[in-house]
Amino acid sequence: MVEVLTMDGRAISRAAETVVRGGLVVYPTDTVYGLGCDPFNEEAVRRLFAAKGRGAKAVPVLCGSREKASDLVELGPKGEELARRHWPGALTIVAPLKMRVPDMLSQGPTLGVRVPNHPLCLKLVASCGGWLAGTSANVSGAPSARSAGDALKQLGDTVDLILDGGPSAGTASTVVSVVGGAVTILRTGQIGVETS
Repeated sequence: MVEVLTMDGRAISRAAETVVRGGLVVYPTDTVYGLGCDPFNEEAVRRLFAAKGRGAKAVPVLCGSREKASDLVELGPKGEELARRHWPGALTIVAPLKMRVPDMLSQGPTLGVRVPNHPLCLKLVASCGGWLAGTSANVSGAPSARSAGDALKQLGDTVDLILDGGPSAGTASTVVSVVGGAVTILRTGQIGVETS
């Protein structure tokens, strides 16, 4: 049976160990509850897609800092400007990949990255090496989980550990693409972004 732990320092350490071993963890963010794994572990990514029942759709990566995001993708001048203005926060930036990740995760040459505005979530991401796959903790097509209980109901034993950090804001991040120097809004979420 999946373990549900109140999110504190000890629970974060347990979750990080689970991620390093290739496991799946659920955790609170500044938007909705996330489902995460090691984004470089192909088998873990496969398990994440199976847990969500997700088709061919990329999964973003939460980063511990702007520097970690820049190591993973080429933000470019526009992306850097948006990152400085909105990170940590509810903005996912899709940009060209610099590091290799499993094809299933990126579904192409770009990847979404975000630095969340949630101290305990950032501590978890840092404990996992600075990167953590960060899709919403729900079955594809179902409402996003706004609590540990929501995530447990939807995902159950398909995950290894759930961190309970209380209710989340419940609104997904805004998603923008900064490929080719142009800013394109892909999903409207918590924050407004200028595209010019």
